Amino acid sequence: MSDTNLFKIRDIEGFSPQIGRLVSMMNYVRFTTLSAVQGLSTEQLDYLPDENSNSIGALLLHIAAVELGFQIEIFDGRKPNETEVAKWGAAYGLGEQARKEVKGKPLEFYIEEMTAVRNGTLAEFKERQDDWLTIERQWDGNPSNNHFIWFHVFEDEINHRGQIRILRKRLPF
Repeated sequence: MSDTNLFKIRDIEGFSPQIGRLVSMMNYVRFTTLSAVQGLSTEQLDYLPDENSNSIGALLLHIAAVELGFQIEIFDGRKPNETEVAKWGAAYGLGEQARKEVKGKPLEFYIEEMTAVRNGTLAEFKERQDDWLTIERQWDGNPSNNHFIWFHVFEDEINHRGQIRILRKRLPF
């Protein structure tokens, strides 16, 4: 591992202090997610142990879709448009639609999608100051703020990384 700061929650140049610390946490979570899928083949990414499971590939794309959904909602102040729903809807919702549509892609595809979405988040974060984190908003019918929303983005990733680790252990090949 080349980044000696990966295991530190710290300020990061180019970001206000609190946002930099949030990015530190997001970076570590992403590192561990990518470590959990390292070396998987397309067949392994598509594997479904039963009719109710989500594949590892679908979970990876879901991680990107959730982050993109919050980008659209918070940075753009809107709901996803038809094109975005067509591209990301199956991954966002998971389940039957994802089992049908999210498959046949190599690991590099998922990593590129996740990286592109994350780069969008980081670009937006660089344009904001720490007080932006405390701006209140509704989330899922509850009073919330921007800090919680972005905590939820990586908290969701941690949850799905756990599922990925279990699925990887159940791979028959």
